[in-house]
Amino acid sequence: MSLCCGVESVVILGFGRWAWKRCTYIGANDSANWTLATLGEFEPIPRMCRLVLAVYEPDLNSPLFPQHGYRLNPDWVIKRVTYEQTQGRAPPYIIYIDHDHKEIVLAIRGLNLYKESDYKTLLDNRLGMQMFDGGFVHHGLLKSAVWLLKEEGEILKRLWEENGKVYGMVFAGHSLGSGVAALLAVIVVNHRDTLGGIPREKIRCYAMAPARCMSLNLAVKYADVIHSIILQDDFLPRTATPLEDIFKSIFCLPCLLFLVCLRDTFIPEGRKLRDQRRLYAPGRMYHIVERKFCRCGRFPPEVRTAIPVDGRFEHIVLSCNATSDHGIIWIERESQKALEKIKEINSETITTPPGVQKFERMQTIEQEHRDALERAVSLNIPHAVATADAEPCMDNGTVPSQSEG
Repeated sequence: MSLCCGVESVVILGFGRWAWKRCTYIGANDSANWTLATLGEFEPIPRMCRLVLAVYEPDLNSPLFPQHGYRLNPDWVIKRVTYEQTQGRAPPYIIYIDHDHKEIVLAIRGLNLYKESDYKTLLDNRLGMQMFDGGFVHHGLLKSAVWLLKEEGEILKRLWEENGKVYGMVFAGHSLGSGVAALLAVIVVNHRDTLGGIPREKIRCYAMAPARCMSLNLAVKYADVIHSIILQDDFLPRTATPLEDIFKSIFCLPCLLFLVCLRDTFIPEGRKLRDQRRLYAPGRMYHIVERKFCRCGRFPPEVRTAIPVDGRFEHIVLSCNATSDHGIIWIERESQKALEKIKEINSETITTPPGVQKFERMQTIEQEHRDALERAVSLNIPHAVATADAEPCMDNGTVPSQSEG
């Protein structure tokens, strides 16, 4: 009898310890050791959020949101595409040429809970179904990205050539659109001739509230191109459960998150890293942190950045903000606050010329990418490469055709 009581006590204490650690784990812990983002690298992000929000607007001359407007020129919108025009092959998007910042932007909206075509894109996948460039990717999102490039490739190429081949090519998206944008960027980097031979350094992707859409080796390899923006407790980048299963359970999401949290507790970190079919949020991470443990309200946001390999947003955060932090409206609002805070700090503490600061930060970013690639190789991540320019593995790496089911 005493033995049974002892075992019960150990089990209860063990479960209590686990429950305490899980319930007190906050999103800020994921990036506790990261460096703070600088003005130059974070400046485009609020602007990209506004461009994605602009996709939702029927008339940019009379915008409904945000109150301060989108700060863009409606005359520079080259093309606007709706659900009726994509026929379910991709989410709605706009093509915008920003002459002020010398950028050509393709911005893609997020998931529409009322559109069956968006669910079809998400459900068109199985674990380990699609290989590409030496790793695994989400099949439905890749097909959508391929369709977008075939549909708009000539327009993007023409715009780039007409503007002296000096403009940057930017793909931006939120949620579902972030996965499409990220895989579109990967395709363009590997087939730059489709856009007139555009250099790799002129290609950028900004993925807001990113979907897990590519394996770890690809997520690290393209960290110089893809930038993921995550607002504190956002559930999607942390949920390793396949996207198709998440959105099957969208109306019981808290239950699913708790079960995933419980399951992942018993999966060793090494096993997760060696599973080449496991998908991750892509690229370099920018984590916007605005809440603290056991503190009420929102604090002035700070932005932390890194290219993590192990510990890449692997912990579910049991938070009442897990779904609200996924919203593009909140991401735009908090990223703008964070940018203003960075500008304020810079104006107070500047000690070196901005040009020198920018050059030094660029060198640091390049070194961080090299270090991440080397760490991925040292951890024996499947198909990891030591340099971003390494030739892609062509083993089952063909892009799916639109005729594939």
